[in-house]
Amino acid sequence: MGTAPQLFVIDPIARLNPAKDSSVALMQAAQRAGVPVWAATLADLSAGPAASDAVAGHSCWVWATPVTSCEPWFTTGEPQLLPLQRFGAVWMRKDPPVDEAYLYATHLLELAERQGVRVLNRPAALRAWNEKLSALRWSHLMAPTLVASQVETLAAFAAEHGEVVLKPLGGRAGQGVVFAAAGTPGLRALLELVTAQQTLPVMVQAFLPGVAAGDKRILLVDGEPLGAVNRVPSGGAGGEFRSNLAVGGQPQATELSAAERAICAELAPALRAEGLFFVGIDVIDGRLSEINVTSPTGIREVERLGAIPLADLTIARLLQS
Repeated sequence: MGTAPQLFVIDPIARLNPAKDSSVALMQAAQRAGVPVWAATLADLSAGPAASDAVAGHSCWVWATPVTSCEPWFTTGEPQLLPLQRFGAVWMRKDPPVDEAYLYATHLLELAERQGVRVLNRPAALRAWNEKLSALRWSHLMAPTLVASQVETLAAFAAEHGEVVLKPLGGRAGQGVVFAAAGTPGLRALLELVTAQQTLPVMVQAFLPGVAAGDKRILLVDGEPLGAVNRVPSGGAGGEFRSNLAVGGQPQATELSAAERAICAELAPALRAEGLFFVGIDVIDGRLSEINVTSPTGIREVERLGAIPLADLTIARLLQS
């Protein structure tokens, strides 16, 4: 791949927080490796016969400064319409929701992939690997889990396990995740709400009290775990059990246990086979919870707390592959 430029398909660059954003960390690492960096949004992608069916983007050259606290932290050049074949790699790092615009973008990027462009992560896998449902491929590694729309089915699961967590399948960053117990007043009304009157499936899992000790985000590059951060719920008067950093979870340095390494090893062949180069998995109390493939976060926290140059290691692995 050499030092061919890399394109990052992201949210508008001015919205990114350089002190926390993993895409910024990767862009800066690419530059340190001597790789020119360009950026585009979903709306910048196009395809058509005028370009011999090539997929192109109104991309901007980006210089992301190494000091993350400066303002502004980046400069850009004038947008140019470039075929994606010009890039050594295209990173699809647009944050969820996985809506129509996102799905159409994966189809456009898949056209580019057919023309020899390396897209990270692979567009077909981004569509197929729902970040909640994909973990069910390894249900034996998870807490007891059910996905259903019918209130009676969900209520019976809650009755069996006592305390449960409800997760919308399209949620992100802990949004919409709800704790409930079999005896919770209005449980059926809650289930009607989260299933949109029994029209949408929802994931329900047995509650793991071990989440109080943290929810571990493990970042895998080409199937290999290169770093992790433990996210501890804030707790407090509201009894917040969610550990996501976006809802107040506190990051802590951590090491991987033998059981967590075993989980990574079991997932690795499928991740590699389906073109999932950069992935973040969540593990609670030794149980697999989610597999994040759209725009996994956590690089900054791993680098700061673990003194691991994770972004540089990721770009080095990419350039060697």
